[in-house]
Amino acid sequence: PAPVLTNGLVRVPDGRLLAPDIARIVMRGELVVAMLKVDTPPFFFFDDSGQWTGLEVGLAQSLAKELGVKLRINRDAGTFNAVVDLLANGQADLAISKLSRTLARTQTIAFSDAYLTLNHSLILNRVKFAQLSRGRPLPEVIRNFDGSIGVIAKSSFADYARTNFPHAKVQEFATWNEVLAALYKGEIVSAYRDEFEVKRVLKADPTVSLVLRTVTLKDLEDTLGIGVAVTDTTLLAYVNQFLAQRTEKLDIQKVLQALDR
Repeated sequence: PAPVLTNGLVRVPDGRLLAPDIARIVMRGELVVAMLKVDTPPFFFFDDSGQWTGLEVGLAQSLAKELGVKLRINRDAGTFNAVVDLLANGQADLAISKLSRTLARTQTIAFSDAYLTLNHSLILNRVKFAQLSRGRPLPEVIRNFDGSIGVIAKSSFADYARTNFPHAKVQEFATWNEVLAALYKGEIVSAYRDEFEVKRVLKADPTVSLVLRTVTLKDLEDTLGIGVAVTDTTLLAYVNQFLAQRTEKLDIQKVLQALDR
């Protein structure tokens, strides 16, 4: 690496003075971004023509372009928490992977400002939930929920479930599809995730509403942010400025529309 000058900046080969964390990326000639191994449309996925695309892929490409470097994606992580670990271990400059900003994760990495805010949501098995509620009003049953909740293992919602539903029996599954399969079969009463993923289930097959019902928890928010190493303070400020300048702000409606493209 180039020597750091007395004012804390690094002179890169083209003569510019840059903060060390930015200089590292510029001199390497590529921005390394950690993303989950599992395709997650419309955030990051291979389309029908085999192109790597998605809303977060677009974010990563724009950041690399602004820095004047190539983009390299590291998809070694099989879980969302493993994406955080890749960044924490120095194997990526950024993590852009539908990552929820949680207290547990902010002990290990820094997060940018939120670029998407989603409410928490539950999907309920109608028959199992009716047995559990025994005629009590929905808000009361949800507030004191003591049934089983399915979540993806090593995800933010595995943590949220234990915090927000302390009386529930939390069951972890390797994938979201496995959570949904258990829910259909009535092996669990509910599944817990963000409102986008829950709405997506109904959008994919409206007939599931005969078996399942959804509840959006308006008082609980899931904010998605870009992960940055705790030592990369200038890079974090850069990412926040990049997000602030974006004219195209994301919301639940835009994310759902992106599924139809």
